[in-house]
Amino acid sequence: MSPPRRLAVLHSHLRPEGPAPPAGRGENELTEGQEAVVSTSPCAAAGDDSRGAAAGRVGDGELETCVFCRIIRDEAPAFKVYEDDVCLCILDSHPLAPGHSLIIPKCHFSSLEATPPTVVAAMCSKVPFLSNAIMKATQCDSFNLVVNSGAAAGQVIFHTHCHIIPRKSGDKLWPTESFRRSSIEPNETSNLISCIKEQLDSSLKTVKTEAVMQS
Repeated sequence: MSPPRRLAVLHSHLRPEGPAPPAGRGENELTEGQEAVVSTSPCAAAGDDSRGAAAGRVGDGELETCVFCRIIRDEAPAFKVYEDDVCLCILDSHPLAPGHSLIIPKCHFSSLEATPPTVVAAMCSKVPFLSNAIMKATQCDSFNLVVNSGAAAGQVIFHTHCHIIPRKSGDKLWPTESFRRSSIEPNETSNLISCIKEQLDSSLKTVKTEAVMQS
């Protein structure tokens, strides 16, 4: 199924009351109607102070060149299937499976750990809604929800995003699914557990201190 056709089917599940975008065009060719599906982000316009705290975390040059920021500003093409005030969902331009989609926050944060909890919550709250439509459109009954956070984890575009990847039984998408996994060794992990708990306690204390300072 071509990307425009997949987009049309996805729209039929996401917006059954409205017209679906036309199918049959080239992968990089968008119609005027498709480009209008997503409005410009109020926090993404170059040089706009309304970018707020998100812009303070990165330089203007990074906001200008980030491909996701350019898509949000309607400066780069994409197959867009959903948007709200906080996030955007597009088809991955190099999908691992038909319907492979990305949920992207409209404000720029370079990684998941740099993204405010409220933004992460807004992204995650759309996963059931979007994944249900994507699975129906691709005739799948399963999906992977994946976040690559950091270069070593495979992150290529340093603007937070999560992947919804539709799955079918026997598709053999992940070679690691056939690997035999070793059981955890309690004695070897006790130090690790202690270290993780120390880091959590430290993070909670920092959050509480910041909350007191802001109140």
